[in-house]
Amino acid sequence: MSLHQISSFAAGSWIKPGSGARVVASAITGEPFATAGSSDLDMQAMLDYARETGGPALRKMTFHQRARMLKALAQELSKHKQALYDLSFQTGATQKDHLIDIDGGIGTMFVFASKGRREMPDTQVYLDGEVERLSREGTFLGQHICSPLLGAAIHINAFNFPVWGMLEKLAPTLLAGVPAIVKPATNSCYVAELAVRIMLESGLLPAGALQLVSGGLGDMLNRLDCQDVVSFTGSAKTALELRQTHALIRNSVRFVAEQDSLNASILGPDAVAGTPEFDLFVKEVSREMTVKAGQKCTAIRRIIAPEVQVSALIEALTKRLARVTIGDPRIDDTQMGPLISGAQKADVMAKADLIATESEKVFGEPDAFELQGEGVSNGAFVPPMLFYCGVPDTATHVHETEAFGPVSTIMGYRDVDHAIALANRGGGSLVTSLITHDTNVAREVVIGAAAFNGRIYINDRTSMGESTGHGSPLPHMVHGGPGRAGGGEELGGVRAVKHYMQRTAIQGSPDMLTQIGQKWVPGATEIQKPHHPFTYKFSELCIGQTLHTEARTITLEDIEHFANFTGDTFYAHMDEAAAERNPFFPGRVAHGYLVLSFAAGLFVEPSEGPVLANYGLDGLRFMKPVSPGDAIKVRLTVKQKTPRNEDYGEVRWHVTVANQDDEAVAEYELLTMCAD
Repeated sequence: MSLHQISSFAAGSWIKPGSGARVVASAITGEPFATAGSSDLDMQAMLDYARETGGPALRKMTFHQRARMLKALAQELSKHKQALYDLSFQTGATQKDHLIDIDGGIGTMFVFASKGRREMPDTQVYLDGEVERLSREGTFLGQHICSPLLGAAIHINAFNFPVWGMLEKLAPTLLAGVPAIVKPATNSCYVAELAVRIMLESGLLPAGALQLVSGGLGDMLNRLDCQDVVSFTGSAKTALELRQTHALIRNSVRFVAEQDSLNASILGPDAVAGTPEFDLFVKEVSREMTVKAGQKCTAIRRIIAPEVQVSALIEALTKRLARVTIGDPRIDDTQMGPLISGAQKADVMAKADLIATESEKVFGEPDAFELQGEGVSNGAFVPPMLFYCGVPDTATHVHETEAFGPVSTIMGYRDVDHAIALANRGGGSLVTSLITHDTNVAREVVIGAAAFNGRIYINDRTSMGESTGHGSPLPHMVHGGPGRAGGGEELGGVRAVKHYMQRTAIQGSPDMLTQIGQKWVPGATEIQKPHHPFTYKFSELCIGQTLHTEARTITLEDIEHFANFTGDTFYAHMDEAAAERNPFFPGRVAHGYLVLSFAAGLFVEPSEGPVLANYGLDGLRFMKPVSPGDAIKVRLTVKQKTPRNEDYGEVRWHVTVANQDDEAVAEYELLTMCAD
């Protein structure tokens, strides 16, 4: 059988592996499967293509246009999932593993597409936080913005998730407006190459937005500057080597790392044998040991349980692990496939031997376990291996050595403080999980361990039916961790997009900030048009378009009618003497919601028109009480416009209600859907 030639995509062309290409073996059989190499690539040309072609094209697009592009890419990849599954088997992944890697990666892209449309503006500038008032009269203001970096994002990915690992970086990068150069791990680069081909051949990406290096990066990192980003997933050793690249240090190149992690899972003191939590813990640990053959950065490496529960836990885990079917991942009932390569198997066995110097192996014999499938005897298979460490306080290897495979160590704790101390011995983790039904234990663990973790996953009988699992990073939540875990962050919704943008403080007048952010700032020019703003279509409205209403006097009769009609007879509205004793009120005052209701009556346009619905109100605050005899009036201004589809869009209105002395009594933002 001829070997697959895994190409790179550089400066607009597919380039086959050159001289010195590396042979990549099948994880299942150990036989040569593909060749990959990048010796013929011009690294400077790739960077130039990204910076000069891809970057400008992406930056011309708004966040919403990029989000729609991401959604279309995810839909295109979804059409080709079976081809990706078929190829990914060669990495040792089972069908269930495919769901995490391939379906999970595509799902992550869908989430970022949705968040881009829902949480980011339809402009090229992202506003970070609220406007800061820097002057007495409000003519000089400050606003933080985020804008795309002008360089390239270099994504260096690990072998274990060739699709998810690529897409979870690529989605926020493209959404930010930054081109990417993807370098997958060579051992599984053939899966990443297929995914890249699918995306490029779709025609959805602008030229230069995505390139692929199937092999080494050569001297690319030494050609980077402050506008570039390196995002790395892999070992702490490799991360340290990359961080020390001279150009990265000299040019302060952003370096995001997600690396080794001695993740822990804590069994709560209440979760004794026979409880739903104990059974859940056994299920979680065994799953995290065997999914992807334990080759997950979030896998459970340290199992921390009450000393009195250790024996029962070992017994339960042993029974469950003994039922795991190991073999050819292409067979339907195989539950765990091989490691990625023979070299990885050798590394895992060496690390397991190191752990064994201070622990007892209680399950798993690498020289005596059953395999199913034909021709798999030379595959990189190992069984799940479970160790017990009776001296976790004095042990070091169990807290410092990560066997990146189906290997985990049980250790006992005396009390919750001891459990926290053991978990923190990992020196910084991507995730620590806690299985408990005791909310006080949960709070104690979070307070004690959060500083050492990027994520704390808590599960019990209440949430177990819908929880996503200890080892599942979600696009909505940050993924990363301090210390040994790399000190970086990925995912986390819009937070991930900001990693590829520059935060800049902008100072100027309200008009300047309005134009830059395409969001009206109080004090900026108000645009007057001849007709009521509710009569204009979405596309006809302009930022700053304003309506000033007539005034309406609020009477005591209004207040009493509103109280009796709604049932809100709070004393401040009905009892003069009691209201006067309240330090916030001069006497009886109007209900806040009466003020809002009368304000709506002042600015509404009753006729049928483009306004389809009022569906929200944000940021409401009451600044000054309204007394009987006060007259209120309204300023209604178009603050921001966000298209939702071809037929309508969201209009955010800034509403200020003032009294007869022009003092603001209430302020809020009104959300409407407006037809086009």
